[in-house]
Order: sequence, then C-alpha cells, then structure tokens
Amino acid sequence: MEAFDASLNSYMQTWLGPRDSRVKGWFLLDNYIPTFVFSVLYLLIVWLGPKYMQNKQPVSCRGILVVYNLGLTLLSFYMFYELVTGVWEGEYNFVCQDTHSGGEADMKIIRVLWWYYFSKLIEFMDTFFFILRKNNHQITVLHVYHHASMLNIWWFVMNWVPCGHSYFGATLNSFIHVLMYSYYGLSAVPSMRPYLWWKKYITQGQLLQFVLTIIQTSCGVLWPCAFPLGWLYFQIGYMISLITIFTNFYIQTYNKKASARRKDYQNGSMTAVNGHTNSFSSLENNVKPRKQRKD
Repeated sequence: MEAFDASLNSYMQTWLGPRDSRVKGWFLLDNYIPTFVFSVLYLLIVWLGPKYMQNKQPVSCRGILVVYNLGLTLLSFYMFYELVTGVWEGEYNFVCQDTHSGGEADMKIIRVLWWYYFSKLIEFMDTFFFILRKNNHQITVLHVYHHASMLNIWWFVMNWVPCGHSYFGATLNSFIHVLMYSYYGLSAVPSMRPYLWWKKYITQGQLLQFVLTIIQTSCGVLWPCAFPLGWLYFQIGYMISLITIFTNFYIQTYNKKASARRKDYQNGSMTAVNGHTNSFSSLENNVKPRKQRKD
C-alpha cells in the first residue's frame, strides 16, 4: 500500500506540483487507500444491497431521515458561510487565486474544505437509505457516478489544491445542498409534502452551478496565476460530464413526465365530456409520479 501511495504521489507531482504540506497528518488525507476502500465498499453495497433487500420488507427510515437531512442542511450552511467569509477575508480573486497568497484566510478555507471532503463520505448514506427503503429506481447512473467520484476527487483536491481557486465550486454546491437537504428533510414529514414546491428548481440550480463553475475555472485558464492548470482542465471536463448527465436527468424527470401528464389530462377530459369516466384512470391521474432524488 505504501508503494502504491508513493507511486500515486509521484505521478500527481508531475501533473499538479508538490503535495501541500499544510494538510499533512489530517484525518484520511495522508494516504489515498482509505478513500479508495470506502469508494469500493460503496459500489459493492450499491450492487449487493438491492439483492439483499429483494425479498425483505422495506425499512421505514422516517425519523432518522429527518435527523440526517437536518444535520446535512446545517453542515452545508456552515460550510457555505465559512467559505464566503474566508474568501472575503482573504480578498480572493474571482479570475484566478493561487493557494498561498491568502494568509490566514487560506487556512480557514482549507479547514472548511476538509469538512466538504468528509461530507462526501457522509453522503454515501443517501444511497444506503434508498436501498433500505427499496427505492431502487432512485439509484441511477447519475446518482452513483456523482457520489462515488466526488469523494475521490476531493481527496486529491485536499492534498494538492486545498484552497485558492478550489473554493468556488464547493461554495456553490454547499448553498445548493442547503436547499436540497432541507427539502428532503421536510419531505420525510408527510404533512409537509403539499407545501414543498422547489424540487424542480434545485436541479436547475445544480445545472447553473456547473455552468458558473466552468466559467470561473476557465478564467483561471485564460488569465493564469500560480494555480495548477492541470487541475483546471480536469475540473472543466468533470463539470461538462455532470452537465450532460444532469441535463438528461432533467429532461427525463420533468419535461417528458410533464408531457405525459398533459396527454393523460387531455384523454381524461375527453372521457368526461362523453359522459363516461373510468374510476381507475381517475385515480391514476391523481397520483403524482415519484421524482428521483439527485444531488
């Protein structure tokens, strides 16, 4: 394992420069193996979990879901607030900010971004709750890809570029997660569901987040500073992959289902005009389709 880590470290140095010594000794950061193992275990549970639950009753997680989503809402708000104030205190440059010119603000950003990295491990529970509740339709390629990749990507961020230009995407994502996890925390309470209307706009916000991150990252490419260009190119590519998959999810979830509902409504209206109503069709039309949860 030590040989693997040394080889990985050598490869990354040729691409991003020397490893950042400010995070040396921090929990889970010295060695890549734990992060890799957690990711493999996550994928194994995604594969084997639904098979294990196949002949079992779904588990009601309503109480723990409220607590879990409330906790992530508060953590996301804390990270968003600390990142915004840290960027302000360090007078960070939107166009391009290196990793060693913000003084004490850099350390504040690094401490918050460690929590951001660690939150990606906590968020594996999103998928585990789907499995326990047998909501397997929500375990999509997008969901698994996003969850599994983010933990690994942010291990590398924390070891090579733990502040500076890295702040932007994490700040936007933390704000989106305040909205998202508060929504899912409230939706776990049945009496609150009729009042929740902003699910669609969370996905729109995520897409806007990816576009803005590409714009801000591209600024660092066009007007470079002492921030590794290799990381900026990688981030642009990753954001493009997310835009592609999230756009497909948005079209499948909202546009096509809205079109299907309009057709069902028109068919139901014609039946009513002709004086013949089908009670089963009416019941089906009144049932709102389940929407997939994505972060």
